[in-house]
Amino acid sequence: MTREELEYAIAELKMDYVRHQGDIEKLETTGHHQMVEKAEQRLAKMEQNLAELNKQLAEL
Repeated sequence: MTREELEYAIAELKMDYVRHQGDIEKLETTGHHQMVEKAEQRLAKMEQNLAELNKQLAEL
């Protein structure tokens, strides 16, 4: 990936992360605790992906 592609992927992932956080808040307020756990797992995977992308960017 080029630097620009990595930066775009990071920005896109950050936007998705923020959106998912909002979704989790909605799920918590409506009492869907089982769905919250799955959503939190997705956030954890997104954090791992973000860390990997940032590592790749730093290596360029």
